[in-house]
Amino acid sequence: MTSTPLPIAGDLLPAVEAACREAGGLALDLFRPGAKTAAKTWSKAGGSPVTEADIGVDTFLHVRLAGLLPEAAWLSEETADDTIRLSRRFVWVVDPIDGTRAYMAGSPDWAVCVALLDEGRPVLGVVHAPAGATTYTATKGGGARSNGKAIRTSGLTTLADARIAGPKPMLEALAREESFAAVDKIPSLALRLTRIADGTIDAGLVSPDARDWDLAAADLVLAEAGGQVTTSDGEALGYNREIPVHGMLMASGCSLAAALAQALRRLRESQPQRS
Repeated sequence: MTSTPLPIAGDLLPAVEAACREAGGLALDLFRPGAKTAAKTWSKAGGSPVTEADIGVDTFLHVRLAGLLPEAAWLSEETADDTIRLSRRFVWVVDPIDGTRAYMAGSPDWAVCVALLDEGRPVLGVVHAPAGATTYTATKGGGARSNGKAIRTSGLTTLADARIAGPKPMLEALAREESFAAVDKIPSLALRLTRIADGTIDAGLVSPDARDWDLAAADLVLAEAGGQVTTSDGEALGYNREIPVHGMLMASGCSLAAALAQALRRLRESQPQRS
């Protein structure tokens, strides 16, 4: 029996991007700009919302991506986890609609996200925002693009002029240590990271409990654009672990990372310690 040749991310990218665009079109059929979605909606265990569009996109991508790389395992927000992924070199990581609440409310800030992991690290990433007509793509070592044009982070080195997005409580806490320009929360975490990648904003904070599917594709886009997303201690993210959940994270261009980490360190040190 012959094995499938090792995939080259650049060779796979056009087909993955095309699949994401087609999947985005499926979601757009039920999206209503500025109004409640036409999709059926319900709550999952734990209370988070899901729509028929999430399930439809997930099913479509599962079939399409499996055809591109049959030996790759699967990890998605809307599919029951199969631990066989832990023993596989390649894993597709998918969020069919990142920013479901935004999608449901008619906000354009939602995206279809696909990453391919190789030994736990993303080597291909697509973040497609259909309502915003923007598609971010990246391959490991191949750079990052938005609608086909190369992108880079802003290159800021200090927080004083930085535009930072994130949950309001985190921004308010950081503001006690540093001056910066807080921007409105971006509902899709993937779009928060990709907008750092293209220089629209300079940094972002991420509250605990983000999952692999929220992060992997956008992590690669940001890295290839000259940025990084790390733990609050500056460590790179690990993917395809038994529990694919992350703690508090920070993201920025690499030139701003040290200043952001220092500010967060001072914030932690200023908080009272629990006995």
